[in-house]
Amino acid sequence: MSELADRIQKDMAAAMKGRNEPTLSVLRMLKASIQLASTEKGRSGELTDEDVQALVRRGIKQREEAAEVYKSGGASERAQNELDEAKILTSYLPAQLDDSELEDAVKNVAASLGASGPRDMGRVMGAAMKELSGKAGGKRVKEAVQKILAG
Repeated sequence: MSELADRIQKDMAAAMKGRNEPTLSVLRMLKASIQLASTEKGRSGELTDEDVQALVRRGIKQREEAAEVYKSGGASERAQNELDEAKILTSYLPAQLDDSELEDAVKNVAASLGASGPRDMGRVMGAAMKELSGKAGGKRVKEAVQKILAG
């Protein structure tokens, strides 16, 4: 079992003992998705920490999208519950880059590729996402790339 999956299992046990229902619910769903991914067709056994982080990011994205739908539908309390769940999941990801660090990293990627304008967006995005995987969300990277290439 990866270190991250092991940590999730231990946190789930602690949430059970502490009767922390919101955390327990989120961790149970995450554990189920980890088990499903590890038994997927074509998988050769254990997941790596990177695989588990990808599942965590997917869970966060799903909850953020659900929160937007709830907000637009007028269910602000349910939207807040989704955002709270996303916050719990965020604790299982590595620390995110702040805006200035993200901008510097994107500038370096753009310079290394010789990008000069908005038409280079695809190349810069691909390289930046590869380099910044796990350190910044795709939406933030996209915004930084657009800012760098526009200016």
